[in-house]
Amino acid sequence: MSVAIQIVTPETLPAFHAGLRHLSDHLGDSHRADADALGAALFGPHPFALGMVAEDGTGALLAMPVFSTIYGGAGLYVSDLWVAEAARGTGMGRRLLSGALNQTLWGAPRFLKLTVYEDNPSARAVYDRLGFQPQEADTVMLLEGAQLGALKDMT
Repeated sequence: MSVAIQIVTPETLPAFHAGLRHLSDHLGDSHRADADALGAALFGPHPFALGMVAEDGTGALLAMPVFSTIYGGAGLYVSDLWVAEAARGTGMGRRLLSGALNQTLWGAPRFLKLTVYEDNPSARAVYDRLGFQPQEADTVMLLEGAQLGALKDMT
C-alpha cells in the first residue's frame, strides 16, 4: 500500500518541519526556519508557500510560485525536497513533486524549477530520469545580510 501525499496542515506541520530539518542536516546546511516561520509561510494571512508531506513523515516538499516571462506564465520553484533514506527508491520524491503540481493554489503551473547540489549525484539522477534539464546558462546568485539591508535602504 502506498503512502498518501497531502498538503501540510497545522497538524502535520511538526512532521513537515522535521523532514526539512533532516534535509538540512543531510546536506550540511544551516536550518534557520523554525515551525512558526514555516507556519506563517504556509498558513499566514498571505500564504506564499506550498508544503507537501508524506502521511508517515518519510517525505517533505516546500515550493513557491514564480512567474516567468520566458515560460509565459506561472510555475513552481521547489526549494526543499526530502525523502527519508528508508523511502528512497520507492517513488516518494516523484510523488511529492506530482502532488505539488496537482495543487491548484496558484493555477496550473507551466514549469517546475529546482536546484540540486553538485555533490548530490543520487538526487541529480532522479531529476534526470524525470526529464529535468540543467540550465547551464543560469548562475544562482544570493544576496543576504548587510548587503541585502543596504539594497533595501537605497529607496
